[in-house]
Amino acid sequence: MASQPRRIVAIAAWAALPAVVTALVLLWVEPHSSRLQWTGTLVVASTLGIGLMVLHERVIRPLQTVSNLLAAMREGDFSHRARSSDPDDDLGLLYEEANALAEMLRGQRLGVIEATALLRTVMTEIDAAVFTFDASGALVLVNRGGERLLDEPMERLVGRQAAELGLEDCLEGETPRVLDQRGSYANRWELRRSSFRQDGRPHTLVLLTDVSRALQAEEREAWQRLIRVLSHEINNSLAPIRSFAGSLQAIVERGAHTSESDADLREGLEVIGQRADSLGRFIAAYARLARLPRPVLAPVRVAEWVRRVVPLEPRLRVTVVPGPDEVVSADADQLDQLLINLVRNAVDSVADSGGGVTVTWVVRGDDLEVLVEDDGSGIADTANLFVPFYTTKPGGSGIGLALSRRIAEAHGGTVRLENRSPQPGCRAIVQLPIASAPRDGTMPFRSGAYRAVRALSLLLAWGITT
Repeated sequence: MASQPRRIVAIAAWAALPAVVTALVLLWVEPHSSRLQWTGTLVVASTLGIGLMVLHERVIRPLQTVSNLLAAMREGDFSHRARSSDPDDDLGLLYEEANALAEMLRGQRLGVIEATALLRTVMTEIDAAVFTFDASGALVLVNRGGERLLDEPMERLVGRQAAELGLEDCLEGETPRVLDQRGSYANRWELRRSSFRQDGRPHTLVLLTDVSRALQAEEREAWQRLIRVLSHEINNSLAPIRSFAGSLQAIVERGAHTSESDADLREGLEVIGQRADSLGRFIAAYARLARLPRPVLAPVRVAEWVRRVVPLEPRLRVTVVPGPDEVVSADADQLDQLLINLVRNAVDSVADSGGGVTVTWVVRGDDLEVLVEDDGSGIADTANLFVPFYTTKPGGSGIGLALSRRIAEAHGGTVRLENRSPQPGCRAIVQLPIASAPRDGTMPFRSGAYRAVRALSLLLAWGITT
């Protein structure tokens, strides 16, 4: 018997000892017959023994049952249950709580087993390479993708250092990022890294995803779109050129030089010249979009930038609503081209309705937002807004919005278009990071010659987009 149950029985025996001694003294001191004395002594001893046995069954046995149940739960065996004859007494409540605890732990363990099995299945089937390193940089876990990447089984990989496996770069540097042709691996891998703790010790999880196929698919799709656009534009120019060339050849072969044939010759040559010029402008626009130079950053005051560009639109008086006095670090020439494109699109959208165009700017957090709003009919086709060379305007080049977005992204910003609500019209939003430039009005000295060249570049930029 354990020490605690023996201690409880001893305490109960010591508690009953005065009564037992008193009863025995009264039996043997007083003048009683020996038969009564021995009978009384037997009854007292039997009563004490039975009491101690009942105490053992009602107190010691339940404690042992609860102890065994807790020991089984500690060992991970949640199949044992305790039963009580009276579930409404305190002991029954104790058994009920112990059984509920065992059932809850059983459910949690089942959930952990299922989650672990799912995690192992995912790690096994996932196409990415997953590595887990401990604090010393030793590999403790790798999936099949990692085995394929390193071309070795898990048994030979676990326990080796990241430097030995050629993965030391994965444990440092920024994340996520793309690794180009690491060692002997010719693919491009996207690296993602995170930290976690297991058994109180820090670990690092490294995920390497092969992005080569996705990038190749995107590149292939981009080339296909480009070829479709080029084929469409070139065929649109070559078809009339081929038709008029055939007509002109027939006129020449007939050898009849009348006033009517001369007029047909002149008309045909004029159409050929127009289509050739159109094709030349298209190729020039494509080349310009493809050769956008890296921006040369300098402080640009937003108010001066907007007030300089808006008056270049001659068809409509554009309203400027002044915003906060802010400065951005940008290439002024490229920003001018961006705003020219957006203002021109806004004026085009209200040309028939007679609406107005407003330009303003606000500050949201660390970014500047320039808003170009019009009262036109809004955006009908949002899917192809920024597709190069896609246009719904007669004679449009289809590069204005695409070029504007590229300029904004080159400056760390974005361009987006949305329909206004509830009033009709469209809103173009240019988001640019605010520069830590001086706000005291000190700007580089601009000579008269510089301003003249600047004005000429603005006019040329305006003409290219028309």
